[in-house]
Amino acid sequence: MQIISILSISNVSIKRLQELLVCLLCRNMAPEIIMLTIDLRPMTADDLDAVLLIEQASFPAPWNRDHFLHEIAALHSYPHVAQLDDRLAGYVCLMSLFEEAQILDIAVAPDQRGRGIALALMECAIGLAVEKGAELLALEVRSTNIAAIKLYERLGFERVGIRSRYYEGVDDAVLMEKNLKCDCLSR
Repeated sequence: MQIISILSISNVSIKRLQELLVCLLCRNMAPEIIMLTIDLRPMTADDLDAVLLIEQASFPAPWNRDHFLHEIAALHSYPHVAQLDDRLAGYVCLMSLFEEAQILDIAVAPDQRGRGIALALMECAIGLAVEKGAELLALEVRSTNIAAIKLYERLGFERVGIRSRYYEGVDDAVLMEKNLKCDCLSR
């Protein structure tokens, strides 16, 4: 049995979905469509055991519990988690102050990657930044993390600089920014 996972209709065009179904039917496969529901909500201290497992699996120099507790308590921080089927699958830590916002940390559980969870978390962070009045959203990403860089560029982030040997004195950090200001007023 072939399974097609769809995160949301807004992420998959109807035409592309029809093409996939026709392709599967031509191969005499009976597709079963499963709708995945990603629940996004503010991070709490109760989430930290699961968050720390993902953090440790994702980064050579992971944040510790105190880092996340600080983000949960900080006035201008908006950490959120993604839950999939009653399991914490990822998180994002956004800081927004005045006209600038920054993604401080984002990760998805290794066995949940490639399912659109990072996209959902980034869309959540972008929405929160806009809601808080930010005009610019910035982040740093390891230069070797090609999948993340492609996702950020797809979301409208542009490369604006490099921090040489930033990660553990080895890998460069790519500095990326997304302009959140509505340019429709300038037309």
